[in-house]
Amino acid sequence: MDVAEFRRRGKEMVDYIADYLENIEQRPVYPDVEPGYLRNLIPSEAPVEPEDYNDIIKDVERVIMPGITHWHSPHFYAYFAAASSYPAMLADMLCGAIGCIGFSWAASPACTELETVMLDWLGKMLKLPECFIAGTSGRGGGVIQGTASEATLIALLAARCKVINRMRASNPQLSESEIFSKLVSYTSIYSHSSVERAALIGGVTMKKVSTDKNFAVRGETLKKMIEEDKAAGLIPFFVCATLGTTPSCAFDRITELGPICNEENIWMHVDAAYAGSAFICPEFRPLLNGIETHSLITHLWVRVCEEVKNRADLIGAFNVDPLYLKHENQESGLVTDYRHWQIPLGRRFRSLKMWFVFRTYGIQGLQTYIRKHVSLAKEFEKMVLADENFEICAEVIMGLVCFRLKGSNEINQKLLERITKLREIHLVPCQLEERFILRFAICARTTELRHIQRAWSHIKKLAYEILQESSHCLKG
Repeated sequence: MDVAEFRRRGKEMVDYIADYLENIEQRPVYPDVEPGYLRNLIPSEAPVEPEDYNDIIKDVERVIMPGITHWHSPHFYAYFAAASSYPAMLADMLCGAIGCIGFSWAASPACTELETVMLDWLGKMLKLPECFIAGTSGRGGGVIQGTASEATLIALLAARCKVINRMRASNPQLSESEIFSKLVSYTSIYSHSSVERAALIGGVTMKKVSTDKNFAVRGETLKKMIEEDKAAGLIPFFVCATLGTTPSCAFDRITELGPICNEENIWMHVDAAYAGSAFICPEFRPLLNGIETHSLITHLWVRVCEEVKNRADLIGAFNVDPLYLKHENQESGLVTDYRHWQIPLGRRFRSLKMWFVFRTYGIQGLQTYIRKHVSLAKEFEKMVLADENFEICAEVIMGLVCFRLKGSNEINQKLLERITKLREIHLVPCQLEERFILRFAICARTTELRHIQRAWSHIKKLAYEILQESSHCLKG
């Protein structure tokens, strides 16, 4: 493919993407395929001779699209919102074209410096304490991680390194393995699975903390667990609190948890991978009060970012500096080498997406977008509350509604099975206090009230069919 064909094919691809997104709601949101479907549609080996590009594009519809769950469809209400906007896509194209691997300042100065500034922009949008801002002389700062899972793992590993160094400094005869075997971390019973997975990878014990009636971890419960573990000779070193849990969008009480962690010299990490974006709205910012933490994840509908109070805690844990990665400016106070902030060495020019999106939307535009999602969730909540056969199962604070048919877990499982089978909308469940719950998350950029109304009509219709069938069974 030469430059002339690239120009032509590139324009065609933009048109294809625009048409796909413009007409996405006409496609079934959930695929109707069986496992292994794709292997039967393509050859078992790569082609020896080049193939015609037109044939490749035709196969996108024949092979790929039948197996796609359309995350950006207005009929997609599963999980949480995924990053999608036209300026972000354009920035991704430019990122791919530049193709730099920005592991250090010298590898591409703009890649490093733009990320530092964008994370400062984000920190100021969230009104984080000044200690989180890098600026030109601050000790804090931010980094774009690949996923929230990586951000949590990085925080846990850094905390592990820090506590081991501290314990050995005060008690040199202790071996690293002795300390390691006694380390214990804590998180909510409703935290994301990636938090528990971080502990598995980090090789440390993680204990699940029970919650209050609002599914939030409280200070008193955590303090009791810490005291019991210390009395048993264990070393509490890490707490992952969540602002906006995946099952119900609950908010752990960081105003209570933070002082305990400070008192016990425990690293507190706040996972705000979903709800953190909403803190740029003044009405939601109080949910972030008490952010006396070492790190914060936030997902701003564009990327997963991690802000830290003291970047030395991360850099100290992951600093490996061979000669071939050194450069003459790395000792400068104005230079950050992000390879020390993450697990992989290589990294893409991801801050371009933030730069494009922040400038295209502006803070007001982003606030409007978030408020729209929240208002649509509130509208759906009203519809559920107006029907005596259904109940709301958790407070609706942002863009997630947890609801269910009144009755058994089995009847709710049957309802979800029918919803999934018909493929008109896509939901996923959660479990709260042993109850099977349906989650309705506002996800797509193009979701409007008419989509919510249509979804609710569909859910009600299927629910009444199931209730009627159950009634007949009882009479029989």
